[in-house]
Amino acid sequence: MSILRKVKNRVRRRTLRVRSRVSTALPRVSVFRSAQHIYAQLIDDTQQKTLFSSSSLQLIDGKGTKKDIAHRVGLELAKKAVVGGVKEAAFDRGPFLFHGRVKSLAEGLRAGGLKV
Repeated sequence: MSILRKVKNRVRRRTLRVRSRVSTALPRVSVFRSAQHIYAQLIDDTQQKTLFSSSSLQLIDGKGTKKDIAHRVGLELAKKAVVGGVKEAAFDRGPFLFHGRVKSLAEGLRAGGLKV
C-alpha cells in the first residue's frame, strides 16, 4: 500500500472516530480548514441538511491572523444559528486537532451565544 493511501486511510479513520462520538440528537458544527481559509457549517443529520454556514471567504474584513479570522467565523455562524433558533450544537472537528484555528472557532461559537 502506498504512503498516500495509508495517510488517507488514517485521516478517514480519525474522522469517523470523532464523528461517532458526536451526539446525533443535536445539530453538529462541522469544521474544515485549509492552508488559508476555514469553513464551518451547522448540519442537521436527521434531515440531512445544512442549516447555516460561514467561512473566512464570506468575511468582509479578512485582516488579522488566521486565529482571529477563525474566531470571527465562529461568531458569525453563532449569530446566524441563534437568530435561526438553534441554541446548542455538537462540535465535530473532523480529522483536525482541537487547537489553534479550530479551538479559536469553537471559542467564537461560544462567545456568540451557541452552546457547544
